[in-house]
Amino acid sequence: MRYLTPLTPAKRKVLVATAAADVPLNGALVFQKERLAVIKDNTGFYALSLVCTHLGCTVTVSENSFSCPCHGSLFNRQGKVDRGPASEPLRRLKLVTDNGMIKVYDV
Repeated sequence: MRYLTPLTPAKRKVLVATAAADVPLNGALVFQKERLAVIKDNTGFYALSLVCTHLGCTVTVSENSFSCPCHGSLFNRQGKVDRGPASEPLRRLKLVTDNGMIKVYDV
């Protein structure tokens, strides 16, 4: 019964794979086609969807924030809403590091 079995990374779709060394500290590696960013800070790596939670526009990445060019929503580096109209944070994606490689999965 599939609905009782949790998804494993092997069954999830890999959205992107990249070398961990390619992600700059306190920076972001942006994948426009996949509409996601891999971010590295002092705590490690994480991945955010670049799809605005307001109406689905692609947010732009700057040094300190993510902003929606459509309606002006502003998100901080962790994806939390700093200014609406969006009321939900950017979606965090499943990220796995293994042997110096990063894989981001569709949840």
